[in-house]
Amino acid sequence: MENANVINAPGKSGVNPRTVRTSIMIGLILGMLLACIDGTVVGTSMPHITADFPNGNALYTWLITGYLLAETIVTPIAGKMSDLYGRKPIFLAGMILFLGGSIFAGFSQSMEWLIIARVVQGLGGGMLIPVAMATVADLYEPQERGKIQGILGAIFAIASAIGPFIGGVIVDHATWHWVFFVNVPVGILAIAFTAIKFPKVQADSNLKIDYPGIATLSAFLALLVMIVTFGGSTYAWASVEIIGMVLAAIIFLGLFIYLETRSEEPLVPLRLFRSRTFVAGCSGLLIMSLGLFGILTYVAMYLQVYVGFSATNSGATLIPLTIGMTITSIGSGFLLKKTGYMPWLIIGPPISAIGLYLISTLGMGSPQSEASLYLIIAGLGMGCVMSNFIVAAQNITARRDMGVMTSTMSLFRSIGGTVGAALIGSLINNRMITELQSHLPSDVFNAPFVPHDTGIMDEINNIVAAFPQYTGLDLGIIMSYGESLSYAFVICSIIVLATLIASLLVKRIPLKTDEEYEQINLEAERLHEEELAKRMEKKLQKSEKHKGNGSG
Repeated sequence: MENANVINAPGKSGVNPRTVRTSIMIGLILGMLLACIDGTVVGTSMPHITADFPNGNALYTWLITGYLLAETIVTPIAGKMSDLYGRKPIFLAGMILFLGGSIFAGFSQSMEWLIIARVVQGLGGGMLIPVAMATVADLYEPQERGKIQGILGAIFAIASAIGPFIGGVIVDHATWHWVFFVNVPVGILAIAFTAIKFPKVQADSNLKIDYPGIATLSAFLALLVMIVTFGGSTYAWASVEIIGMVLAAIIFLGLFIYLETRSEEPLVPLRLFRSRTFVAGCSGLLIMSLGLFGILTYVAMYLQVYVGFSATNSGATLIPLTIGMTITSIGSGFLLKKTGYMPWLIIGPPISAIGLYLISTLGMGSPQSEASLYLIIAGLGMGCVMSNFIVAAQNITARRDMGVMTSTMSLFRSIGGTVGAALIGSLINNRMITELQSHLPSDVFNAPFVPHDTGIMDEINNIVAAFPQYTGLDLGIIMSYGESLSYAFVICSIIVLATLIASLLVKRIPLKTDEEYEQINLEAERLHEEELAKRMEKKLQKSEKHKGNGSG
């Protein structure tokens, strides 16, 4: 069976490679930019959105969870579908879903309406990012992919970080509805570039979709997102609800693995996990994202509440982080042909860990220049790693598996970010209790109306008013919150440093030339045909055995 994306590669379809590649990449970058921004843009718009609806505060978490849930579920499915049917139809379908969800969200008249629209946006966003990254492998030879993946990695970082800033600017000067409407013109441009220039693909009519795999993996990922979203907040970690979801997730994961071993065209080919580089890359992205999103989620609040920055300055503090990531993400990509990916994978985690640790040393009144320097250091380390794990895996992966391989690695990165934000939040909550006990008088700490979690920040004025005999009580609360976050950032630095273990497990394989890469594709097709022949032989044997038993 010919892989659908082979004819997508410029130079193999009779079109001008430079013209096609440039146009396609512009469309893909625009689409990826929208998807990344929309994952975080709602955060700063949330107070305005919840104020518009009577049940806004009760349902606001679903605005983020709904998008994240849909994006996580569809990511591996989109990768496999793009391997089977080509990148173009999957990307365009994702873009249309994303724009439809954006328009639907902009016209929302209720919280439920907006949540449904966010889910539709998430479905589209989950199709855009992995397809964009997989398309790089179709358009460029292994030795050229590094710089393009570096650019995409930089866009991922920048867009994720500026999302809250863009959302804040829009709601300060217009209504929150425009947070979603501004996507439309950019999305139309993305569709125009990709629809016109992407070569058409004829899908194989004999392809079989792994519906059982899609169902079981979707159930597992949905449960995983809900566990980390609601565990420790809506429900206690030891509650019946969380334990039940954990058991159900384990069952669905086991069932998915079993079904994939028996599927003719598995959603996630388990043979990918025989590659040490692929497994190490997935693990590295998972671990790095645990630490990265712990910082992205809480650093602005840390700098505003504890260090003393203004709301504007604290909201802009992620810019230095993205500057650092952009420098090394793009820089390593352009140097990859000379250096290979291993030096970057090795130096990245320690540099990033040092930056995160230095951020934890900031105190009340620390200058913004100091915070910016530490964030740039953390970003420099992260930029060395995020795209190069994918480049290393793409270097040894056949074209027929490129989409599902890239989307699976994107899935591990997404899971790491989701789990990281939730676990760091729980870590801060638990540490807050210890810090409050050391910074507050015992009668204040033991007061029945004092919440023993980060929700205490909303109760500062009430607590201070209830205990007028204690001066500086609000300072003790702020100190407790700040030192809890500082403790969490130290843990994040240790987690990020552990990425080095995954980096060292990646095989040192030189970037392949076009000719060497074609040999990988030919060998993969040969093995695939052999596997299909074996399965057909087994089916015939079973059929003959069944006929024999019937005649007997």
